[in-house]
Amino acid sequence: MHVLSSAMRLAGLSLGLVLATTAMASEETQLTDSINAFRSLAQRCAGQVSPELPPLNSDPRLVLPASGPVDLQQAMVRASYPMFNVQAITLTGPRDAQAAMMAVQESFCQVVLDPKFIDIGVSRQGSDWRIVLARPLLPARQGDAAAEGQKLLVELNAARTQPRQCGGQAFAATTPLAWNALLASAAETHSRAMANGNYFDHKDRDGHMPGDRAELAGYNFQQIGENIAAGQDTVHKVVNGWLASPGHCANLMNPQFRELGAAYAVDPKSDAGIYWTAMFGTQLGQ
Repeated sequence: MHVLSSAMRLAGLSLGLVLATTAMASEETQLTDSINAFRSLAQRCAGQVSPELPPLNSDPRLVLPASGPVDLQQAMVRASYPMFNVQAITLTGPRDAQAAMMAVQESFCQVVLDPKFIDIGVSRQGSDWRIVLARPLLPARQGDAAAEGQKLLVELNAARTQPRQCGGQAFAATTPLAWNALLASAAETHSRAMANGNYFDHKDRDGHMPGDRAELAGYNFQQIGENIAAGQDTVHKVVNGWLASPGHCANLMNPQFRELGAAYAVDPKSDAGIYWTAMFGTQLGQ
């Protein structure tokens, strides 16, 4: 559990970095970056605390006219975006990206913190803004849970071979993770629970946290950590999202972790469609 709380503290250091690097960017880009910085931290919204979320991908097909009526479904068809979920936020009055972000936080935090959305388009005309968030249909090309988990292991180990900055913390290149079937079982159980239960959280409906699930799977650990993702339809997108999120990045670059188990689960009735879990661990005595 300590790893998860440490990850959230690390994430808090990223906001200043993100905002500092957008000084010369367009107002639309600044707003997108501010929304992603907001998502990268645990936020209190509508009486609940959100998990850390991966960044939204900027998609030009979601950039719609900033003012006037828009039929979202027709607009998605014209843009050839294979829409599954889409929602638009319309703002009138903000003079710049900072003012627009304040309005988003005050009135639309539940929308931008919804884990089912993975893409974003932002447009502006004067003081009119339109923010479109969407998730595309999932292609039917994933392998089974075990095969995709092994692909995730390969990509995570490739990421660990390179030094990188995770928010405010620098990590050196580190050793590869070994596959662990017990962690994989715990990961698959949690992915399936999120998919079937239509939720996105480290705490499951029985109140169990990652360490509890590892113990229930028979994994005798001295350290445990967990990354989750939702909506991304490929391993590559999942890993890129984690690398862009300081807390998730810190987990996957942590040299104290020795083993990994990972899996995804799909439920077409759920909001996000597909849910991923990666469990990082170190056994007692390792």
